[in-house]
Amino acid sequence: MKLRFLGTNSEDGKCPTLYETETGQIVVQGYELTDAEALEQLRDVLPGEKFVIVPRDLLINFAPRE
Repeated sequence: MKLRFLGTNSEDGKCPTLYETETGQIVVQGYELTDAEALEQLRDVLPGEKFVIVPRDLLINFAPRE
């Protein structure tokens, strides 16, 4: 799978970052959500799914608008 870098708000090369796959799916790099209370509120979680936290402005600035 090839990834295309979309953007980051990081100033020092750390996450969070957005990428797009060849098929148009979005890959989100961020810090893993570990807060137990927040994890309990998530819906329809499938085996193998992970959750990451990214700043809202990362999505506003770099997520595709199509």
